[in-house]
Amino acid sequence: MALGLSRLRGRTSAGLPRVVVGACVALAGGAILGLLTDPENLSHAAGYQYAAGLLLAIGLYGSTHDIDFAEVRRSLKVVLVAVTVGVLVKASLIATVMVLAFDRPEYLVLGIAVAQIDPLSVAATQKSDRVSPRAKAILSVWAAFDDPMTVLLTLYFSALAVRYGAGPAGDGSVVTDTATVFGDLLLNLGLFVLVAALWWAAAAWLGRGRRHGTRRPAADVVALALVVALILFAAQDMMVLAVALTGLLVRLGRFGAGLDTAVALAFLAASAVLGVVLASGEVFLREGLVLGVSAFAAQLLVTLLISRLVRPRLTWPDLAHLGFGQQNGITAILLALALEPRFPGTVGVVGPAIVTVNLLHHTFQWARVDRWRQDLSTAPEPQQAPAAMSQEWKPEPG
Repeated sequence: MALGLSRLRGRTSAGLPRVVVGACVALAGGAILGLLTDPENLSHAAGYQYAAGLLLAIGLYGSTHDIDFAEVRRSLKVVLVAVTVGVLVKASLIATVMVLAFDRPEYLVLGIAVAQIDPLSVAATQKSDRVSPRAKAILSVWAAFDDPMTVLLTLYFSALAVRYGAGPAGDGSVVTDTATVFGDLLLNLGLFVLVAALWWAAAAWLGRGRRHGTRRPAADVVALALVVALILFAAQDMMVLAVALTGLLVRLGRFGAGLDTAVALAFLAASAVLGVVLASGEVFLREGLVLGVSAFAAQLLVTLLISRLVRPRLTWPDLAHLGFGQQNGITAILLALALEPRFPGTVGVVGPAIVTVNLLHHTFQWARVDRWRQDLSTAPEPQQAPAAMSQEWKPEPG
């Protein structure tokens, strides 16, 4: 996956990706705004849930829009295990640690809220030359596909938390909750099939969308209209899987550059809203620290398990790249904001956890880069070829 974040992929003089600096500034600005205005019950305000769903849909579509299918085919087995069993194992490990540490059933949802890897952060920070393109591809596709899986599992983990006494009382059963989750899955797939049928019909009407080997401008307009309509509709009921699958099929063509900007703005907006909610409520630093460390450690453990499926085996730099690849961003922020009305205090725990995870990630990345630089500096100099051999061969005149 390559989001094409040419501007956001740049780095500041201190070495941090600009997207990280921008998110920190937005978070601080939102916190200042929250302290000045002292908003109460923001998560219960009219339009709050729709706004959260809208930002999440934009982020998920952007995460799958530029995925290279060749990368998916090469690492299909690893990716499938990572985004199914891997996400479930990570969420279960994190949730278990939180419930055992604090004995609060509502903390079941926290494991799934931070289990995914933020695709925007991954795209902005995959810079190391010592990591193979294969490892970068695995982490990129993993980050893109585990987002919708995480959001779907959030529904089920929320139901389990309610069943054990957290949040508002429910009238259903675990069987009913499971049926609801699978019903939502079918609705997502049905919506995607509808959008795909409309896109294929439009492409056929436009002559497969190509003229003289290039895509017609009208096809880009149709694609943009379909995607905008889908995002606006899907945000109402968090139909995020349909949005992610559509990103694989419907590409925006000449409007793709605008998508990069939209995703970046969604990330900054989510960070700012997180700051407002954190400033207007209680912050649980101890719980957030435990949650962040648990998420980072769970990624390392799952990577070691998944690496046994990879042939040929990954090198140590590649394993480190995947194992220390846990980053949280727009999806974790928006899941926390979406869960706040049902489980008050979620943002107060997830907010510090996001900061903890990202600090651990960048700390290990810097330590790893410094180690590689030392290895390179102590490596023997390559032997220079003789001068006569280094010259470019030219035919003799005549």
